[in-house]
Amino acid sequence: MNSIKILWVDDEIELLKPHFLFLEDKGYQTTASKSGQDALLLLQNQIFDVVLLDENMPGLGGLETLNEIKLRFPSIPVIMITKNEEEKIMEEAIGAKIADYLIKPVNPNQILLALKKLFEHKNLIAEKTINNYQQAFQRISLSLNELETHQDWSKFYIKMLYWEMELEVLDDLAMLEIFQSQMKEANRLFTKFVEKNYEDWIINNSGPIMSHRILSEKLFPILKDKSGKTTLMLVIDNLRFDQWKMIAPIIENYYQKQDEASYFSILPTATHYARNAIFSGMMPLEMQKKYPQLWVNENENGGKNLKESEFLKAQLLKNRIDSKYSYYKITNIKAGRELTKSLSNHQKDDLVVVVYNFVDMISHAKTEMEIIKELASDNKAFRSLTRSWFNNSPLLEIIQQARGLGFNLIITTDHGTINVDQPVEIKGNRELSTNLRYKTGQSLSYPPKSVMEVNDPKTIQLPASNLNSKFIFAREQQYFVYQNNFNHFANFFRNTFQHGGISMEEMIIPFVVMRPR
Repeated sequence: MNSIKILWVDDEIELLKPHFLFLEDKGYQTTASKSGQDALLLLQNQIFDVVLLDENMPGLGGLETLNEIKLRFPSIPVIMITKNEEEKIMEEAIGAKIADYLIKPVNPNQILLALKKLFEHKNLIAEKTINNYQQAFQRISLSLNELETHQDWSKFYIKMLYWEMELEVLDDLAMLEIFQSQMKEANRLFTKFVEKNYEDWIINNSGPIMSHRILSEKLFPILKDKSGKTTLMLVIDNLRFDQWKMIAPIIENYYQKQDEASYFSILPTATHYARNAIFSGMMPLEMQKKYPQLWVNENENGGKNLKESEFLKAQLLKNRIDSKYSYYKITNIKAGRELTKSLSNHQKDDLVVVVYNFVDMISHAKTEMEIIKELASDNKAFRSLTRSWFNNSPLLEIIQQARGLGFNLIITTDHGTINVDQPVEIKGNRELSTNLRYKTGQSLSYPPKSVMEVNDPKTIQLPASNLNSKFIFAREQQYFVYQNNFNHFANFFRNTFQHGGISMEEMIIPFVVMRPR
C-alpha cells in the first residue's frame, strides 16, 4: 500500500501524539495543523489524501473549514471529529459531503477503521467477493446438472445475475472471464432444456407461465380484486432481468415490491410474437386463425404490432374483465412527456397500459444498433446505459407521477436480448424473415446441429408463411448471417444485442408488482 497522507486539524493537536504514532506504525503519514486557517494553507501547498477535522475550534470553526475545503479542494475526503452530538451539526456536516463522522473521544482503532473504510473498502470487498465466488464456483458447476424444472432455471439465472454484477465491479478480469465461461455453459444446457420441453409446455400448458398466459395468471386477479386503485402496467420493450435489477433501486424510492416474479417469453423471443401473445392471451397460430384481420404474417407488409390494443380488448372480454382501461404506446420522448402531463386524467381507470419502446428511446433513431454497439459493447456497459437512460427518461417521470396519484404499478417486458458473437452461415431465398436470431420460410439451408429446428411450426403453435415453411432458432450467442458477404455482416453484427432465439437472457424475464410508498 502506498503511504496515505493525512492532514489532522485540531486546536488541541498536542494531545493526539499517541494517535499519530499509532497511525505511523500502520504506514500512514500524518501532518498536524492547529487551526482551520493553517490547514487551508497546508492544503494549498501540499498534497494530502484525507483530512481529519475537529468540529469545535476557535477562529475558523470546523464547519466553516469544511465548507472552504469542499469549495477549494472538492476531491479531498474529510472525516469530521466532534464532541457535539447535535443532530443539526451532523446534518450540516453530512450535507457538505463528508466521508465519515466520528464522536469524541476517539481511540486509534476507530480512526484506523474509518481510514480502511475510505481507502481499502474496495479492495476488501473485492477480496471477499472473489473468495465467495471461488467457493460458489464448484457448487454452481455441480448444480448445472441438477436443474430439472423451469423454476430451477429461473432461480439459477437470477443467482448468476447476482454474481455477474458482483464480479463486474472488480478489477479482476480473470474472475469475470471464468464467470462468463460458466454462463456460456449454463446457456448451452438451458437451450437443451428448452428444446426438450418447449413443445410440451405449449401443447399442455405444463411448464412456466409464458407470454400468452401472463395477463390471465398475474394481471387479471389484481383487476378482479376491485381495490379501487388504478393499476399502471408498464411493458418496457427489451427489458432484461439484469436491466430491471439496475433500475429497481431508483423505482423503489417511490414504490415497494409486492411480488418480483419471472416468466418465460414464447419463441420467437421477438416483439411480433411475444408482445402480441401477451395482449391477446393466445399463441400466434391461434391469433392468425381467430383474428386474421389483426394478425400480420411474417412475409406480409405492414406493422406487426399495431393491433395490441384490440388484442387486449378481446382478451379482457374473453375473461369477463369489465375493467375500464386505457392503452398507450410510447415511441419517442415527446409522447412520454405528454403522458406524464395527462396521467391524472386516468384516475377513474382500473388499468392504464403503457408500452414503452426502450431500445428506440435510448438510441434516439433507427440507428440503434450502431449506437448501442459503441456505448454498450458488453453486459456491464449495457446495464450502465440502461440506468443512465432511465434516470433521465420520461419513463421515470411517469412513475413519479403515478406514485403521486396513488396508482399501483406493474413492470414487465416482452422479451430480453443477448450479446451475440457466434455467426452461423445460412442460405435461403428473399422471403426469409430478417431477424438475426430466428428464421422462418422455405428453402432454408443451415448446419442442422447448430440450431433448434422446427419443421412443423404448428407443433409449437406458430403460423407458417407457406406450406413448407419451418422455423430455426439460434442457440446461446449465435446469430444468423447469409452466405453472401458473410465476413462483412458477421463482423458488423458481432457484439450487438439481438433477440428472437433461445437463451436465459431472452426468455427469463421479469413481472414485478409494486405498491406506492
